[in-house]
Amino acid sequence: MNYIPPEYKVEAFNCPYCNAYAHQQWFSITFTNMSNNQVIGYQSVVKDFEISRCARCWESAIWYQSKLVFPSTLIAPLPSTDMPPDVAADFNEAREVLTQSPRSSAALLRLAIQKLCKELGQPGKNLNEDIGALVKAGLPPRIQQALDTVRVIGNNAVHPGELDLRDDKGTALALFGIVNMIIEVMITHPREMEEIYNKLPVGALKGIAQRDQTP
Repeated sequence: MNYIPPEYKVEAFNCPYCNAYAHQQWFSITFTNMSNNQVIGYQSVVKDFEISRCARCWESAIWYQSKLVFPSTLIAPLPSTDMPPDVAADFNEAREVLTQSPRSSAALLRLAIQKLCKELGQPGKNLNEDIGALVKAGLPPRIQQALDTVRVIGNNAVHPGELDLRDDKGTALALFGIVNMIIEVMITHPREMEEIYNKLPVGALKGIAQRDQTP
């Protein structure tokens, strides 16, 4: 399922607490002057502050001037459960710096992809060459496009004027989904297919093996 980051006044998104995609209720923050349990003034709305409450976990998030300020604004999706630990470490660090520096976040995702290429049997030294080798080995076109997207956007060596992500949080955020998609296609799907295949009866597996050995 697609990750929908928290956004001001949106009716549903992935909760910053439980990470579930859930309906959000919105409330203004008010205060009332009271003394000895008696109201001594009028109820007033706290300017610029609002609360969103998750319908799944019932936790409340605080927004100030349309921006999420509590809990910690890790608005990028979590790493795939099949993501190798070394790759996930860079992915999670990219999540932590996204709101402060989209460029730094994209660069970390590029490093994560470079490590992922190594996990897929490549040297892991030159990302462009690794992607090219994977293409020759039969890499699906959409995954090649996803890899090159992360490679180019995360590359700090692009020429001035060609690409500027200093303020482009949305583009950097999209890269997280791309990295998870690469993991899903290159690692999760093959693992799931192998698990299903290995559950076939022993006789059927032997028959398939004999068929494939026949000239």
